Amino acid sequence: MQAVLAHLRGAIERGEYEVGEKLPSEAALGKEFEVSRSVIREALRGLQALGFTESRTGKGTFVTAAGPAQNPRFGPYSARDLFEVRRHVEIPVAGYAALRRGSEHLDLLEHLLARMEVERDNTAWVALDSLFHITIAQASGNPVFGKVIEEIRDALARQSAFLNQLGDRRAQSNVEHRTIVTAIATGSQTDAVEAMAAHLDHVENALTKIVSKTATQDRNE
Repeated sequence: MQAVLAHLRGAIERGEYEVGEKLPSEAALGKEFEVSRSVIREALRGLQALGFTESRTGKGTFVTAAGPAQNPRFGPYSARDLFEVRRHVEIPVAGYAALRRGSEHLDLLEHLLARMEVERDNTAWVALDSLFHITIAQASGNPVFGKVIEEIRDALARQSAFLNQLGDRRAQSNVEHRTIVTAIATGSQTDAVEAMAAHLDHVENALTKIVSKTATQDRNE
């Protein structure tokens, strides 16, 4: 997927596909790169998140920019939208969870961690990641927090999948998640807040690197 994305990104940046032009179909691209349509679909989603293209229902994928957007979109929300909300919600939520969590919340968080640490399928891992963050919100004892995370759940899942595919974030996220749960389990509000803040810092830094990276893989081939 990364190789296909790098090639298409390079082609757009070089002007081989001009703004307004329609990209070949998934079937045609799959035949050209000799990969499955699911791989092509993920690469096209990556291009769209980076701001190079847009998908038009029933018509296909069209080039919208010759360079990457500095603020990628994941569904209806931009990366900036998500980070602003997550910093104002999930960081204090982790602190409340440390103070108010019940044994059932800790058991579920440990269960989710165990599954995420052995999961190899990216789609399944992303689903578990969403449940992980929702469970922390529920552990805060404030149902409004859970509603907020549910509202952006799909966008968070898209962002998480994007980071795992292009930033190889999954293993490091597992480590950061473990640190968050340890802090919540010990009941330390300060440690939980710091652990969640560090996690979001790493997520934002990884996304920034992906956005700023040029299509060097394609140019070196």
